[in-house]
Amino acid sequence: MEVTITGAGLAGSEAALQLAKRGFKVNLYEMRPDVQTGAHTTHDCAEFVCSNSLGSDDITNASGLLKKEMEILNGELIKIARACRIPAGNALAVDRHKFSMTVTEKIEQNPNINLIRKEVTQIPEGAVIIASGPLTSSKLADSIKEFTQSEYLYFFDAIAPIVEIDSINFDIAFWASRYDKGEASYINCPMNQQQYEKFYNILTTAPKIERHDFEKGAKFFESCLPIEVLASRGVDTLRFGPMKPVGLADKRTNEKNYAVVQLRQDNSAKTLFNLVGFQTNLKWGSQKELLHSIPGLENANIVRYGVMHRNTFINSPKLLNPTLQTLKRKDLFFAGQITGTEGYTESIASGLLAGINMARYLNNEPLLELPPQTMLGALTHYISNPEHENFQPINSNWGIVTPVELSKKERKNKKLKGELLAKRATETLRNYLNDK
Repeated sequence: MEVTITGAGLAGSEAALQLAKRGFKVNLYEMRPDVQTGAHTTHDCAEFVCSNSLGSDDITNASGLLKKEMEILNGELIKIARACRIPAGNALAVDRHKFSMTVTEKIEQNPNINLIRKEVTQIPEGAVIIASGPLTSSKLADSIKEFTQSEYLYFFDAIAPIVEIDSINFDIAFWASRYDKGEASYINCPMNQQQYEKFYNILTTAPKIERHDFEKGAKFFESCLPIEVLASRGVDTLRFGPMKPVGLADKRTNEKNYAVVQLRQDNSAKTLFNLVGFQTNLKWGSQKELLHSIPGLENANIVRYGVMHRNTFINSPKLLNPTLQTLKRKDLFFAGQITGTEGYTESIASGLLAGINMARYLNNEPLLELPPQTMLGALTHYISNPEHENFQPINSNWGIVTPVELSKKERKNKKLKGELLAKRATETLRNYLNDK
């Protein structure tokens, strides 16, 4: 029995590996390198396009809990991510090239997976998982739109610049993690008020890359806004967002900083670092001027400039069940960011569930509809809730999980609340799977 998967990104790769280890033959289609997306730089499977971080690894954090649930569900990419891990404090960050190359090798060597380098332009017949991602090609997007008979929604995602560590001035920059949590694995560039105001002026007056006509009027995703969009909301917005100085002290000087730019390790060799929260759509010349205005980065060698691209997602509340199966066609599932589950970890998790449920569907077994007390269950219930009138992509967060009874004092203790929710979620998931 064969399954067709469109897209060898994070979700598609995970789904393929799940089906293959259950004995199913998989035709995994990937249009790169023949058809490029404008954001990817390689033709490897499961390429990290934006940040190289999968978010917090602390189980009391929503993203950390989702990772734990993937491990309980025996996910494949989470194992590879841990094997490719690089220092990033409490976050799970990976060497992006090592990660994608490892996933590609595992897929190419699997006898049950046929990796086909070809663009899919129509939704195939038979058992299918659409995991074409937020950069779905226009031809396939048209086919999906025709199938769904609903309007597409769009938002924009922006990529942060990357610089070489050897070009950073460590007479100014310093190593630290916020509040000294975990290893001091972030590079921090401090600013006084005068330096920040100069930076802000460059940022808010710099020319931006013009959008294509078909992109105009589209929406940004709130948690991945370009830094220039954040800056437009007020002069202090960045100082309370990606450039907040709280908990970041240079122990050499003990001076109180007005703002801080953080850089996160991007590869195992510790030669490349990306600017945290600096997704941008500024023209490249303006980006260079902006980055060189940051103390410590005045001579930074920029190896990748920021870019912005269109993300595409379906109106999942009108189209999907919490199992990720389409309402209209039983043998068709969707997975990844195209469903409105925003984020790397979320993409992998949805691919994991789609792969498991496709296998169960083909084996005539009941599909897994994970409880909303779990993080993955909460995500899939959220994106498939038909009551949504203005659906927007969502990350894993505590706000979508079924609440737990807490006293007034407990509600104020975020750490305790996270511990209780995580304990309930893992116990609920294990009990649910045992019953299946």
